[in-house]
Amino acid sequence: MRKSVKKALGIVASGVLSLALVSGCSSSDSSSPSTAAASTSATVTGDITVFAAASLKNTFTELGKEFEAENPGTTVTFSFAGSSDLVAQIIQGAPADVFASADAANMKKATDAGVVAGTPSDFASNTLTIVVPPGNPKGITSFADLAKEGTQLVICAPQVPCGAATKKVEEASGESLKPVSEESSVTDVLNKVTSGQADAGIVYVTDAKSAGDKVETIAFPEAASVVNLYQVAALKDSKNLTTATKFVDLVSGPKGLAVLTNEGFAAP
Repeated sequence: MRKSVKKALGIVASGVLSLALVSGCSSSDSSSPSTAAASTSATVTGDITVFAAASLKNTFTELGKEFEAENPGTTVTFSFAGSSDLVAQIIQGAPADVFASADAANMKKATDAGVVAGTPSDFASNTLTIVVPPGNPKGITSFADLAKEGTQLVICAPQVPCGAATKKVEEASGESLKPVSEESSVTDVLNKVTSGQADAGIVYVTDAKSAGDKVETIAFPEAASVVNLYQVAALKDSKNLTTATKFVDLVSGPKGLAVLTNEGFAAP
């Protein structure tokens, strides 16, 4: 009799254990769909369009390729121009997912217009330098030399970040520059010098570096007083905000900084 009772208890215990295991498996299975759904909702895929300052062309093109390699199924398309032109297009409704500005002022325009999603991220900084054709025909050695009579100087327009920075240096130094042309982007300034249409231009150190031996670079101490802070943000009307945000994370993260510093940018 005692053996029969013990055997019966063993069968009951085994049944309870089996039910517990089945219950545990059932619970796990019921949570899987929600986990999968959450994973699917955060999938980084599809196309994004990035509006970026002209001075970022080399670095962002490289980061775009890296982003696509890390996130199969994504495509990053870029529009490079002066930050002031880009923000005007965005505010007017141009379809874009990310905006990268060469200064905080133009990003503030975007933020004030209510087109930015979240808070912009600082991701790099840049300073100005002088570029001249190889051989430096005009013998330019300082910022003051740019104001000499007969010097064909090209700079950025004042509404463009590199132009606003140039204006600040001009005011701080007391010099009065007389450029023959004011361009809408820093790359246009560089092109004027490399094509022989100007004796000198004021660009970012990163643009001078990218030009290689097509120009000679002349650093000037006054540039240290004006540092442009680059900012990036996903845009509120993005049709692919998850992927746009992921791209912003890449740019403002350690991988982005490594690519940027390799091209001459400084940390923010």
